Amino acid sequence: QVQLAESGGGSVQAGGLLRLSCAASGYTYSSYCMAWFRQVPGKEREGVAIIYLGDEYTYYADSVKGRFTISRDNAKNTVSLHMFFLKPEDTAMYYCAALPAATTHINRLNRPGDFPYWGQGTQVTISS
Repeated sequence: QVQLAESGGGSVQAGGLLRLSCAASGYTYSSYCMAWFRQVPGKEREGVAIIYLGDEYTYYADSVKGRFTISRDNAKNTVSLHMFFLKPEDTAMYYCAALPAATTHINRLNRPGDFPYWGQGTQVTISS
């Protein structure tokens, strides 16, 4: 059973930085596609960043390009989201998601339904 646990959320001022981590267990790490999504109450879940663990191929939402970086740590079985120059509009609940056996590079930022495994989420709040 795949389990995902996010950590690292919090409250910072605009222009600040945060690092989110997703600790994963229960699967063969290298064959997965991992993603970060975010959601604000009353709005649809939005894809933020994707990484294909086999070759570290990445996709980013236009709204975060140049400010967010998704990366993996094989030794710790974690995927991180480094967020810089944070803006109030980045405020949301951030979720980690996993898709097994994903070897084809598809931009899945608009396809949250592709991901069968999700964490519980971690809140990020950016004040102006």
